[in-house]
Amino acid sequence: MAGKRERIAIRRIDNLAARQVTFSKRRRGLFKKAEELSILCDAEVGLVVFSATGKLFNFASSSMKQIIDRYDSHSKTLQKSEASSKLQSHVNDSTCVRLREELAEASLKLRQMRGEELQRLSVQQLQELEKTLESGLGSVLKIKSQKILDEINGLERKRMQLIEENSRLKEQVNSCPPLHEVSIPLCIFSSDTSV
Repeated sequence: MAGKRERIAIRRIDNLAARQVTFSKRRRGLFKKAEELSILCDAEVGLVVFSATGKLFNFASSSMKQIIDRYDSHSKTLQKSEASSKLQSHVNDSTCVRLREELAEASLKLRQMRGEELQRLSVQQLQELEKTLESGLGSVLKIKSQKILDEINGLERKRMQLIEENSRLKEQVNSCPPLHEVSIPLCIFSSDTSV
């Protein structure tokens, strides 16, 4: 039986150079098969491979982003249909419990920052809350002071512009001849257009 090929045991190749050569050849073969599958069967194929060194190789019959978006959409649909599984419900329950606890804790902290529900706090907790509030107040005052300073500077610029405009208008008025020296044609005041 000379025509029969012997199967090679599939295991990790110990020699680094041989492993890299095998990876390169098999990767090309894998990508070729993926391309053939997409062409022959009109299939949308996306393939992502990371080498042992962390280098990324990918193939997409169309757009990798579209394939991944489609995969995500399909995965979400599958997850919804499998939501009744015990494991998924356990994960959802524990996540929901954790989120509820976080929300309750954040709500309590917010109420305490408003000065509510402080009776149960120890002296140390009250001091920490005081420091947090002082820090926050310091930030608010700093930003408020900067905004007020910006407004003052803006008003000062506007004042200087108005002073300059006022001076310019005074110069224009002073450069005009007095009204008693200006002769006004009588035709301007006449309502008769036949003049």
